[in-house]
Amino acid sequence: MKHLIMVRHGKSSWELGVEDRDRPLKERGVNDAHKVSRHFGSYSIVPDMVYSSPAIRALHTCVIFLRTLKIPYHKFSLSDRLYVFSGNELIDFLRDLPDSKDKIMVFGHNHAFTDMVNELGDVHIDNVPTTGLVHLSFNIKQWRDIGGGKTERVLIPKELKI
Repeated sequence: MKHLIMVRHGKSSWELGVEDRDRPLKERGVNDAHKVSRHFGSYSIVPDMVYSSPAIRALHTCVIFLRTLKIPYHKFSLSDRLYVFSGNELIDFLRDLPDSKDKIMVFGHNHAFTDMVNELGDVHIDNVPTTGLVHLSFNIKQWRDIGGGKTERVLIPKELKI
């Protein structure tokens, strides 16, 4: 059994006039990341490995989750392959995940994340919002066989009361 936890980066700022990769989180993005990570922590699911896009907004969201969930940094890696916006590019990354890891958490971007949760899960989601988390499970032994999964949970910041 494999588990994939996908988290879209938090709400980011367009105010600084920086390159896309360098856009920071807004205060709301920081607050939402704390809220969703605390709520997800109540499920006691500990990822074997965490990957993040190198974009500042995704990395900052990821670091908040790492700290809240007390995931050691040796279980974390940046991947340029997560700085993608289409599901076609993201699926290649997912198929290359190490089979020795059963629970993977990834931080990245739309439209890739919405495309993937709809292609891989069994619940349609119109749009994974900023700091939205979708947990999928798959009855597979190898990541290259990813598909036909079950949507275990969807966490949307504005729907959480924490």
